[in-house]
Amino acid sequence: MSEERWRSLGFREDATTFQSQSQNARVWTENWVKDSLFCPSCGSSSLDKYPNNRPVADFICKECDENYELKSQKTNFGRRVNDGAYRTMTERLAARDNPNLILMNYDRDALAVTNLIVVPKHFFVPEIIEPRKPLAATARRAGWQGCNILIGDVPEAGKIWIVRNGIVSSREEIVESWQRTLFLRDGSIAARGWLIEVMKCVERIGLPEFSLEDVYAFETTLRQVYPSNFNIRPKIRQQLQVLRDQGYLHFLGSGRYRLAQVQ
Repeated sequence: MSEERWRSLGFREDATTFQSQSQNARVWTENWVKDSLFCPSCGSSSLDKYPNNRPVADFICKECDENYELKSQKTNFGRRVNDGAYRTMTERLAARDNPNLILMNYDRDALAVTNLIVVPKHFFVPEIIEPRKPLAATARRAGWQGCNILIGDVPEAGKIWIVRNGIVSSREEIVESWQRTLFLRDGSIAARGWLIEVMKCVERIGLPEFSLEDVYAFETTLRQVYPSNFNIRPKIRQQLQVLRDQGYLHFLGSGRYRLAQVQ
């Protein structure tokens, strides 16, 4: 794929085949991903589309076997993103073929991508899967229970911007951002959950350098997430050590840290 094709954000108008605008939009957005987007994980030049109605994913990279699910809409995504069945979603969290999530905003009039974010699957933990109310007994699928993905609860490190307000990020920057948090896949889902929560606390401090006491300030918040844990401060220290060992943080001594990407 040429750099020119990748940086083109416009849809192919010749893909208009339906009277329904929502169906046309699905074709436009899927074709754009297939024709123009590279794999954010390995930088491979293309993603292949799965056959329609595959229950888990929409695209696959033949180079690294990463799967991707695409969700697109005209308006910006809020804190919640509707997904499928709650039980299916929770069961697939640890599965090898659990897809990464691509969120696309597009301009209907300009027929072009405006924003594109990818959320790597290693940020998907039970804490961000919210069950919806089961369908009523009178519904055609009575008792079926969907879920929401709480994108607002994903740390910023887990929202990799590919296109922001029409500005395209470099391929190198995207792959580097992906690789920076890949260590999260090494542990269990429970271990990932704690690391992600501490990463969120570090981000909320809002400074490139911070102290252990700054993270301790979130003790009450973490206790609300993990009410059965009565050793929050030791757990914070443990997670900071893991983040340091994985190169996400630099330890400066005397209880001070710096985010690794900050020079």
